[in-house]
Amino acid sequence: MTKSTAEIRAAVRDVLPSVRTDLENLVRIPSVSADPARADDVRRSAEATAELFRAEGFDDVQILSARGGAPAVVARKPAPEGAPTVLLYAHHDVQPTGDREHWDSDPFEPTERGDRLYGRGAADDKAGIAAHLAAIRAHGADLPVGVTVLVEGEEEVGSPTLEAFLEEHIGLLAADVIVIADSGNWDIGEPALTTSLRGLVEAYVEVRTIKHGVHSGMWGGVVPDALMAMVKLLSSLHDEQGNVAVQGLVSGPAADVEYPMDRLRAESGIADGVELIGSGSVVERLWTKPSITTVGFDMTRVADASNTLVPSVKVKLSVRLAPGDDARSAMDALRAHVEKHTPWGAQVSFVEGELGQPTKIDATGPAYDAARAAFREAWDGVEPVDMGVGGSIPFIAAFNEAFPEAAVLVTGVEDPDTRAHGANEGLHLKEFERVCLAEALLLQNLVEG
Repeated sequence: MTKSTAEIRAAVRDVLPSVRTDLENLVRIPSVSADPARADDVRRSAEATAELFRAEGFDDVQILSARGGAPAVVARKPAPEGAPTVLLYAHHDVQPTGDREHWDSDPFEPTERGDRLYGRGAADDKAGIAAHLAAIRAHGADLPVGVTVLVEGEEEVGSPTLEAFLEEHIGLLAADVIVIADSGNWDIGEPALTTSLRGLVEAYVEVRTIKHGVHSGMWGGVVPDALMAMVKLLSSLHDEQGNVAVQGLVSGPAADVEYPMDRLRAESGIADGVELIGSGSVVERLWTKPSITTVGFDMTRVADASNTLVPSVKVKLSVRLAPGDDARSAMDALRAHVEKHTPWGAQVSFVEGELGQPTKIDATGPAYDAARAAFREAWDGVEPVDMGVGGSIPFIAAFNEAFPEAAVLVTGVEDPDTRAHGANEGLHLKEFERVCLAEALLLQNLVEG
């Protein structure tokens, strides 16, 4: 039996208190997948998630992995006659907290302040699990579609075994529509579908100029130190405007979306007086052009410094790739650039890190129409935006490859001030309610459309 829009609204309102309790209990589990010492917590998080879906009447609930990967939850409820099957994705692992002194409250004790619920994973991405629960719980025994839930346990470390997991369990996961709840909305009060994401390649580069440290007075001015060489190499990665200067990387146009300068400066936290880098529109620079960031630097600390030429320096480079690029060719282009631009014959070591493909989604067709209609209803008539994301969710490309006939809808609970991965990560509670309502309406729309 299908429900009216008014009935779905009322049902979502009724289930939200219990859903929030479930979310808070999940946040209390420190499921940091990057920390081997937290492996038991990651397992405990998977077990707690599995139990939530068993309580919703899912008879087929399993905790699975592939190639020794972290535990993932798969829960299935078959489709009514003639109805489609929808795969609902989220992840139960979270990022490390970083320095806890930067948090205003315990990161693993969910705390409401103002209009947000704060805690590690309160948004990214245990709120994705909770949104799926809310949509399912709101429909109760009258779920209009078949539902398969996949809650991954290693997204925050790059989903290293997800492709193997999809291959191994593809029969369990086949679906007509895939809803990935790991992105966000354009702004508070403005819903969005994410239709493009940049890819990612990482590399560790070490430069050596001396076999061992030597006196800077005795040899400075003749012998290059490693930091000089590394700075010169890093400066070659960008032109004078700050555009990426590595040959072979792809750029492209972006959607015609305005990103006001005052909003950009506020949301990015850029310091007063600092100019933006690059050329082209703001959204092109964020969504459809490559970027290169030095995210790690190994060298003598100032507190430990002596008058010594530094023999070697190591950095970690993070390169975001525009949709349409290929991670393998981009890695090769980065290596070629590094080897060509290392100065003064310095020895250079290039070690590859993670690779993740960028994604471009053709968001047309009945499933996307159903999603946009659900968004308009949940946000009281506000038209959803098709937006890009500068960050990377490499597994989306894996889903597209594994299920080429399925419509992949990328959405989520985050907003520009969620601070995912940072201190004081927070879920905007009103937006969360809208997300839950939109997903419940979407499940209905996929049948009615």
